[in-house]
Amino acid sequence: MAVVTIENLNKSFGAFNAVDNLNLKTEDGEFVVLVGPSGCGKTTTMRMIAGLEGSTSGSISFDGEDVTDQTPSERDVAMVFQSYALYPHLTVYENMAFCLKVRKWTKDKIDVQVRKTAKALDIEALLERKPAALSGGQRQRVALGRAIVREPRIFLMDEPLSNLDAKLRIEMRAEIVKLCRRLKITTFYVTHDQLEALTMGHRIVVMRGGIAQQIDTPQNIYDTPVNRFVAGFIGSPPMNFIDVTIENGALVAPGVRLLPQGSVGEALRPRSGKVVAGVRPEHLAPVVGDVESGSGTIRGRIELIEPLGSQIMIQISVGDSLVSAQFERGPVVEVGKDIVLEHRPNSIHAFDSVSERSILAPAN
Repeated sequence: MAVVTIENLNKSFGAFNAVDNLNLKTEDGEFVVLVGPSGCGKTTTMRMIAGLEGSTSGSISFDGEDVTDQTPSERDVAMVFQSYALYPHLTVYENMAFCLKVRKWTKDKIDVQVRKTAKALDIEALLERKPAALSGGQRQRVALGRAIVREPRIFLMDEPLSNLDAKLRIEMRAEIVKLCRRLKITTFYVTHDQLEALTMGHRIVVMRGGIAQQIDTPQNIYDTPVNRFVAGFIGSPPMNFIDVTIENGALVAPGVRLLPQGSVGEALRPRSGKVVAGVRPEHLAPVVGDVESGSGTIRGRIELIEPLGSQIMIQISVGDSLVSAQFERGPVVEVGKDIVLEHRPNSIHAFDSVSERSILAPAN
């Protein structure tokens, strides 16, 4: 276990800044998820923490010890990659024991450690098999076991579930979370999947263009995104954005009248002009009966209906925009029909139309 401190970390490839002035300090045993689109710098950050990539400037410390210039072996980190990278000619037992043999552990000590780790991962019955005889999920468990067996200070995972099917990914991410919490090893997890980030991390680092846009808990990032990018990236389906004008505390556009409340409403009260309103699809639902006075509504024509089992998602055209809504089945909806949606109280976000920062975010 270790506390990882990253200070003013930069990595440039010529004129291209892959990571730009990253600062982060973990708790001991914390599970930190780096998330963002391809090319945002998350894997480069991971490689610098591991020592596989040198930094251009800045520092990385483990428990107060500067490891910026140390080799991966000196840092005592373990990595799990997107590819399982198992030795095909070795059994599961031999794959897991290999790094311990390199460290010159005794045979008895290796046997105890391998079998203890295999039991934790529920792969005891697979120890004599070779990788070709394993399923994708079993191979992933072996790859995890090979990293865990070393009892490293830091655990690094670079999109380890991307090769698995959807059902197995859900199962494995739950297993990884339970395992890491039980072992209490400080873990960095790289993914482009925002659902994985929301369900797995103690904290999330949302990256874009090499810059950490927001570092916070999953709930805070979902509830109070600092800018339009974070708001649109975190959450599935993504947030709706509508160009609106502030009028007497309401946000209006053709077919749109939103009534922000709470801190957003207070922040908008002294403002005028245009902003970008944000509302999540799951915070919209059809109006049943007459529209109540004082309700925030969006009016449009249904363009698409997507059944989701117990829920339904629709897209409606509102002026030149498409707005998505996701709600429990019940009201009858038909393509081509007009519909009125109302938003939940305290569900409206607002972003500056120029800087794209949330109006609640502190000034840079």
